[in-house]
Amino acid sequence: MRNRDECEALDRADPLAALRGEFRLNEGEVYLDGNSLGPVCEPAAARVREVLDREWSTQLVRGWNQGWMDQPLRLGERLAPLIGARSHEVLVADTLTVLLAKLIGGALELRPERHVVLTDAANFHSDLYIVRAMAERAGRPVSVKAIERSRLAEHLDDDVALVMLTHVDFRTGEMLDLDGVTRAVHDAGALMLWDFAHSAGAVPLDVEGADVDFAAGCGYKYLNGGPGAPAFCYVRERWQGVLRNPLPGWLGHARPFAFEPDYESAQGMRAFVTSSPSIVALAALDGALSVWERAPMDLVRAKSLALTDLFIELVEGRLPGVFEVVTPREHARRGSQVALRHPDAYGVVRAVGEAGVVGDFREPDVARFGFTPLYLRYVDVFDAVERLAHVIESGAHRDERFAARAAVT
Repeated sequence: MRNRDECEALDRADPLAALRGEFRLNEGEVYLDGNSLGPVCEPAAARVREVLDREWSTQLVRGWNQGWMDQPLRLGERLAPLIGARSHEVLVADTLTVLLAKLIGGALELRPERHVVLTDAANFHSDLYIVRAMAERAGRPVSVKAIERSRLAEHLDDDVALVMLTHVDFRTGEMLDLDGVTRAVHDAGALMLWDFAHSAGAVPLDVEGADVDFAAGCGYKYLNGGPGAPAFCYVRERWQGVLRNPLPGWLGHARPFAFEPDYESAQGMRAFVTSSPSIVALAALDGALSVWERAPMDLVRAKSLALTDLFIELVEGRLPGVFEVVTPREHARRGSQVALRHPDAYGVVRAVGEAGVVGDFREPDVARFGFTPLYLRYVDVFDAVERLAHVIESGAHRDERFAARAAVT
């Protein structure tokens, strides 16, 4: 089991170490919740100030003709390399659930002779809500089957129109086989939609190489775009001009300022813009992406695996038998988080939070810790496990103060 000196040596050799200085981190705190909300980085703060102090303040409404209108497409171009897409295949707008609604609704229209959507029974609940809602509004009978993802092949038949899966499981951190699953879905004649909420900025992605049809993800987790940051969607080039936006709005119109009563779709990804972009919110993500342009994804992935390996090693060495590690051990199946199962997981998360280690809790019994290589050090992982061990050994997690659940866990 590694000691603190060895972790400090790893930090001295870390090729990503300089990026930590770009982030505002609380003194004495180990932040292991970047898989829920990334911290503020200096370029994001500077870009927001620029919008407030120079663009909005001086340009006022003229700003729409000086770059604002194109922000969803411009940011899509900047984000595209993080998912292995071409620059004209990504749009930044709306929220993840709204973008999923657009992609689901449009995809169902492309397979009118098919009547089933497959998704994961353990999927994020918002994904389950929106896929069922869009199926109900498909204009024909469409059923949603929430299945055990490991048994997907058993359910792929010629009545499946669409498969929607989350690439990295939000509870366990299990990562699915992007290429293999997409290929199996296509072999069955269905379309594939991926949710990259816990993938973008966490693991290497190659939607081009995997022949992915559609994907969407959020901007506020590993991408550090701020609370409620705009989301992104990907539509492969062959589907652009074919996939219809089921939530059309004036800025997705071919001529938005002609104010025509009948809708005519714009070309390319602009067709998936619905309403006015949130310029201040986009500014934060714009700034955050500049940090990613200095972070080669192969280095990010290598450090992510090293950090999560270290965390698992230290937890099992310091606290043998206390936690069940539910995150896969195999690198090819692991995202950038570690989930620990414990009967008092909520109390553990609250108590270790008071000790200066920020993680989160997911029902029914998972303490979840995210690892963002841009700002996290190896010594932070060592210190986090030491504090976790102190909480368990002292019994602090059983304090009655932690019996009642907060609104956000």
